Amino acid sequence: MRCLAVVVGKIQKGTEMKRSASRSLYQKALSCFPGGVNSPVRAFKAVGGVPLFIEKAQGAKLRDADGNELIDYVMSWGALILGHAAPAVVRAVSKAARLGTSYGTPTRAENLLAEEIKKTIPSVERLRFVSSGTEAAMSAVRLARGFTGRSKIVKFEGGYHGHHDSFLVKAGSGVATQGLSDSAGVPGAFARETLVCPYNDYETFDRILRRHTGQIAAVIVEPVAANMGVVPPEPFFLESLRARTVKEGILLIFDEVITGFRLGYGGAQARYGVKPDLTCLGKIIGGGLPLAAYGGRKEIMAQVAPLGPVYQAGTLSGNPVAVAGGLAALRELKKADYGVLEKKTETLCRGLSDVFSEKNISFSLNRAGSLFTVFFCEGPVRDFKGAKRSNARSYARFFHGLLERGIYFAPSPFEAQFVSFSHASAHLAKTIKAASEISF
Repeated sequence: MRCLAVVVGKIQKGTEMKRSASRSLYQKALSCFPGGVNSPVRAFKAVGGVPLFIEKAQGAKLRDADGNELIDYVMSWGALILGHAAPAVVRAVSKAARLGTSYGTPTRAENLLAEEIKKTIPSVERLRFVSSGTEAAMSAVRLARGFTGRSKIVKFEGGYHGHHDSFLVKAGSGVATQGLSDSAGVPGAFARETLVCPYNDYETFDRILRRHTGQIAAVIVEPVAANMGVVPPEPFFLESLRARTVKEGILLIFDEVITGFRLGYGGAQARYGVKPDLTCLGKIIGGGLPLAAYGGRKEIMAQVAPLGPVYQAGTLSGNPVAVAGGLAALRELKKADYGVLEKKTETLCRGLSDVFSEKNISFSLNRAGSLFTVFFCEGPVRDFKGAKRSNARSYARFFHGLLERGIYFAPSPFEAQFVSFSHASAHLAKTIKAASEISF
């Protein structure tokens, strides 16, 4: 991290952005939390410096503890597609909270949200609400094992499906940011049940399936990888996974925690026309509150307790406040024009690409709908190996250069940036101008 500290020091020298309150709060946080944060990706380990402590947000903007205003492209890691404090969501959450924050019983609102998800994503015939994407993916894999009677799963290198033991083998997101290939605390015998394949590599995938015939319960994949940075599927990749898993009696799980209701109202499976057996949803379906779900074919979901032998439970599952926020968000998105959102993202990405080309900087800018990643390397990035070629020093310089000019990107080269409906043309223009002013 010494090299990154040098980079950050050069960028900050002579700037006027205040940091004293965030630094003070971070010092206090270090005495409370490991590394001063409650999720590793919030730390600035990959880019150097001290994380900002946010006190308020509205629309496309954040305000930190020092009063700095920032145009936000993290958007709670994609959850806030409508923007921060979207009025319809705030009204729904406030109304629900006044009626009670948790019951531990079924509610009418659960039915309404589930029915909307089922109508929108036909592969989800039955579903179960949980509180996080990790819970959704963990439960989907347990269900796949229970349904098939097999123990092994296949995941893709650089894919991140939460922090459950099964998924921390060659994972992306915060695991990649920390420079870890696995996680301590995961037994080797357990990790061996997870088979890893390069993303977009069907030939290797086919070899893995032939080598482990009759042993694999499920294949779990981000239909658009977004935790090694954004890496879209190559033509026929998802279709090939679907055809091969059907042939082998393997369940195909789409992790749409990020892409669900982000790539369009029907998510990635509607965009690419591929129907999985099970789907994991999160982020957007909670409207910015902790809510996620897993669901799929009714005969598979019938194995979940209390109907079947696969146990999964949660006191706060289907929390009425989170469900209210999610239902309000989906109702707004159902009326929204996703074409407008994609046009905004295209405009921003084209502007950034022009800036990098004019500066003669090696880069690869990957985009899928309203999410994108800038990789500072030559050539196309089609897998995790390609993503790891991205120059960490260049990204750190880019990140802090934007930050000092009032733009907040993800503090890691292995994450996506997200454009929301609340981003205006002026926000995009300011971001492009800021990028043009950075010295690499």
